[in-house]
Amino acid sequence: MKPKIEVASLAGFCFGVKRAYETVKTLSEKGEYSIYTLGKLIHNDGVVAELERDGVGVISEAEIDGIFQSTDENNPCAVVIRAHGIPKRLSERLQELSKRNRYFKTVDCTCPLVKKIHNLVNEHSQENNLTLIFGDEKHPEVEGIRSYAKGENIVFGDICELKLTEIADKPLILVSQTTQNLTEWKKSQNFIKKVCTNSLIFDTICSVTEKRQEEVASLAKRVDLMLIVGGRNSSNTNKLYTIAKSILTDTLFIESAADIPAVLPIIKPTKVGIAAGASTPGNIIEEVKTIMSDKLNKTNEVEDFEQLLESSFKTLNTGDMVTGTILSVDANEVKVDIGAKVTGILPASDLVDPSLKLTDVYKPGDEITAKAVRVSDVDGVATLSRRQIEANANWKKVADAKEADAVLEGKITESNKGGVVMNIHGVRVFIPASQTGLPRGVDFSSLVGQTKKIKITDVDEARHRIAGSIRVIEREERKAVENKFWDEMEVGKKFTGKVKSLTSFGAFVDLGPVDGMVHTTELSWQRIKQPSDVVSVGEVLEVFVKDFDREKKRISLGYKTEATNPWVIFTNKYQVGSVASVKVVSLMPFGAFAEIVPGVDGLIHISQITNEKKIANPGEVLALGQVLDAKIVDIDEENKRISLSVKALTEPEEEEEVAEVEAETEEAPAESE
Repeated sequence: MKPKIEVASLAGFCFGVKRAYETVKTLSEKGEYSIYTLGKLIHNDGVVAELERDGVGVISEAEIDGIFQSTDENNPCAVVIRAHGIPKRLSERLQELSKRNRYFKTVDCTCPLVKKIHNLVNEHSQENNLTLIFGDEKHPEVEGIRSYAKGENIVFGDICELKLTEIADKPLILVSQTTQNLTEWKKSQNFIKKVCTNSLIFDTICSVTEKRQEEVASLAKRVDLMLIVGGRNSSNTNKLYTIAKSILTDTLFIESAADIPAVLPIIKPTKVGIAAGASTPGNIIEEVKTIMSDKLNKTNEVEDFEQLLESSFKTLNTGDMVTGTILSVDANEVKVDIGAKVTGILPASDLVDPSLKLTDVYKPGDEITAKAVRVSDVDGVATLSRRQIEANANWKKVADAKEADAVLEGKITESNKGGVVMNIHGVRVFIPASQTGLPRGVDFSSLVGQTKKIKITDVDEARHRIAGSIRVIEREERKAVENKFWDEMEVGKKFTGKVKSLTSFGAFVDLGPVDGMVHTTELSWQRIKQPSDVVSVGEVLEVFVKDFDREKKRISLGYKTEATNPWVIFTNKYQVGSVASVKVVSLMPFGAFAEIVPGVDGLIHISQITNEKKIANPGEVLALGQVLDAKIVDIDEENKRISLSVKALTEPEEEEEVAEVEAETEEAPAESE
């Protein structure tokens, strides 16, 4: 009987996931923004890896500030909210950042059904009622829903988790995560209706999710093997697996077609059902179907490996892999006993490295494995080659570096429209344009000939392709520098940095890995209207740390110091009795204010302006901008007030003249005698 395969009609991307995926793909194709998804776009590592090859990065909430600070005209950025949605506070924060910088864009791909739940909870929850959410407490969709509840809220995954004391006699609303199990949801509804008469219940499980679960249950009853395809961390895929497994024991959870060979020798089905979660792309489902079909059409008998090896030695064909013992080695060839009617010959031309000699590499008695590239029964010779074996070994070595998260090094050998190609142990590794580490628009050919470090980001065994990233290494190096920066951070630490940008409330200074901000009040001892009154973009400043928050990556900087404090400058230079050259800066009915040093003014009372005549207002004698000498007659340290006198500068001369007249008067009688 020929095996039959049936694929569920609702397998694969749901509307919300498809919408988010297509939105990101369109943004990527346009190439107008550096694109980042807030968390993995969907619960499928294959799709996430595909998007990463297109230059789409995955960031956490903690990385938003760093992305925002790096966003400018030359590096516009777009942050994508996935279909699961995000908490209310984070949504509002992204909106505020988008308003502050027109080159920072937020793309909201929250599923409309999830948005509907947000609106329901926001509208109907109150401070005095209880919001019950049926779902997984740690799921991002549930975290978003909870943030819209105004009062107390409880998340439960089973009615057994609910305590009557928590919900009895309380007005409540009940909603569900969109991908929950329909049967359990109905049980929860019935339970709530019985124990709580004052409840408002909303059916929020996605209708497609309901139908998908019903279809899986039906399909599991008609087949003898079920394959549930999807990411291990996908909530809705796990629900499908649970439903199918409860009906059919022979139900397998696989992420891709690569998981099939390990289970086929155990299970020999004649009817196979395939279903997939909402985050599984169609090409993976189709590949699973194709591979499964091929496997089912092959014989189920597993031959003993030793028998296969023995039979291969009896009849050798071109393309066969053979293992033999080296008989002899000379400068031109290696003779190998391969257990067949012909002798294996490995020519010197097969050496990958021409600088080596056969006698340096091979020794008689050694065992080697090679590929038969030409078999001649007439000559009794089989020409062998190890090039492919070595290439495969090197390819595997490079591919295994992905799982090991190892750093590799190689030389850039060529560039093309999509990126550059690196050679590592003879293996071609493609580095997409977005992963070269070069800014958008820079010619990739500048990298050709350079040796770079990379990490492997994607391995496609079916196509024998490997992709890597220079950018990941640079990002990790930047992270290490940033961590070192924060480890050494302390209040009072001094920096020399260039002003990067100005805002209405201060100036951002480039400190290296992180920018710090000097608030307007810290730029000058004098009151200023805006930061540009004191500093300009590109200006180099000597600043110091006043406060910092490592978690939020914020640094508050100081610029003004006691050494530049106008009052300190004044008191170091002048004291009571000192004469200063002052400048009239304002005229008042009771006197004039004059600048002694920049930022410090003194008052010349109207009575201290002149002794020549009595004046009605200071303007009769003084003018704005006039520079004149004045004597410091009083300093109020506590209130930082200074009294000046112009009149006092002329009084000593008059006193001397009076003294001389009095002296002459006293001496006059003596002269008359």
